[in-house]
Amino acid sequence: MFCSSMNKGQFTAKGHIFVCVVNRPPSSEPSCGASGSGAIMDAIPMILLELGIENVRVNGCTCLGPCDSGTNLVIYPEGVFYTRVRRDNLRDLLESHFVQGEVFEALKV
Repeated sequence: MFCSSMNKGQFTAKGHIFVCVVNRPPSSEPSCGASGSGAIMDAIPMILLELGIENVRVNGCTCLGPCDSGTNLVIYPEGVFYTRVRRDNLRDLLESHFVQGEVFEALKV
């Protein structure tokens, strides 16, 4: 979990990102874990810091749905689901969502 700011022992969140980290067996259907969700989880905090975005929590979670399109993530409080998230489109997604305050339509479910 990544938290960029704490206030008097309580977290005041600007957002909360849940990233699917499910790994299915290789003989099974595709999964977010196999499509690189671990690297996405690792990259999110660094990109948020580079963009000057604070007060965002990042957690791994179980299945969010369309694993064959992974990596999937959801951002709250808006409840926006994104799919096909990759390292090369992650910065654009985070900048659009948190800096510009706009849904990144190209990856929205």
